[in-house]
Amino acid sequence: MVDMNRSTSSPSRASPSDTHAKRRGLLRGVFALRHSWAGLVATWREESAFRQEVCIAAVLLPVAACVHVSAAERVMLAGSVLLVLLVELINSSIEAAIDRISLERHELSGRAKDCGSAAVTIALVIAAMTWTVICGPLAWHWLRAHL
Repeated sequence: MVDMNRSTSSPSRASPSDTHAKRRGLLRGVFALRHSWAGLVATWREESAFRQEVCIAAVLLPVAACVHVSAAERVMLAGSVLLVLLVELINSSIEAAIDRISLERHELSGRAKDCGSAAVTIALVIAAMTWTVICGPLAWHWLRAHL
């Protein structure tokens, strides 16, 4: 364990823990945002599923903002879409970490990747159920009135 209060360390050789200790408050938030943006960009570049889900979100989020539902339902619609993106990001990070460790086939690596994929599928089911239950009746009434 590193003693942060040691006076013997030279100012020219700051340890990684000393560097992180200086990033407090707003500066720490700026660095966190920079790393978050880098993660989004990397996932966009490397994962076609994420790109597809972002494109769907680009359509559904404005719809969620415009549809005539209660505020709580609007949050559920938008939240279910964002949940899919969140779980996809976590799944992509699991896959990248597994691939970093080894590209060899291993039962535990396969299980980790399968669990991540299952989590994305469950998030997609949650989103589909949410949109169906909230917007399904609205779409049905609109279709009956206009057809």
